[in-house]
Amino acid sequence: MARYPERIVCLTEETTETIYLLGEQARIVGISGFTVRPPEARREKPKVSAFTSAKLDKIAALKPDLVLGFSDLQADIAADLVRRGIEVHVFNHRTVADIFRMIAMLGGMLGVEAKTRALIAELEAGLDQVRAAAAKLPRHPRVYFEEWDEPQISGIAWVSELVGIAGGVDIFPELAKESLAKQRIVADPAEVVRRQPDIILGSWCGKKFRPKQVAARPGWDAVPAVREGELHEIKSSIILQPGPAALTDGVNEIHKVIASWANKAS
Repeated sequence: MARYPERIVCLTEETTETIYLLGEQARIVGISGFTVRPPEARREKPKVSAFTSAKLDKIAALKPDLVLGFSDLQADIAADLVRRGIEVHVFNHRTVADIFRMIAMLGGMLGVEAKTRALIAELEAGLDQVRAAAAKLPRHPRVYFEEWDEPQISGIAWVSELVGIAGGVDIFPELAKESLAKQRIVADPAEVVRRQPDIILGSWCGKKFRPKQVAARPGWDAVPAVREGELHEIKSSIILQPGPAALTDGVNEIHKVIASWANKAS
């Protein structure tokens, strides 16, 4: 009989949230200190990592049979753990389809395929509802999503795709294809002005979005979003984690902003 992991450390939030949604949270023995979803995880589970650093001795002491990470930014942590004889899987999902693939793979690792199929179906149905609502909007705004302010970094692929699902048009689709943040830097801030976004969405990871600072940028008074006061914060906890949060609360919050603009404009 197959034996599945029973002592799991999650170095990022999206795998923690997914495992909780699958009802398998008893298997989690350690989490990232940045985890906020679900809130009970922060109360129940030891915090053993940041994002680019981890307490290796503390992780080893938990005797995990699987550590889950995300992206090249955790490659060094993964390598150190592997050298300690710990099994590690690092996901590298960057699109909406990739998020679903991550969930499916994780469910397979846990041996809970039926529950995983049900969760995926639920998440897909939620996105279909947002798509249907977006299709009924009278207008579709140009949207600039800003992930960081200094330097200005535009949204990653799954964010760009969710903006589209919610009824908007990402003004930097070519940058969204780039997986690394440094490749999504808006080299010339005036390019935002030239692309004339109707809505600016800010999600500055780790700090509060400041609409007044954005509006005060040189020349940005010519941006429709600035003129109309359409600068909105999307909490990083619901959009910058490539997992269930982005597919539910994140896309719904974006759609709410877009629908308000579209109906006001009409």
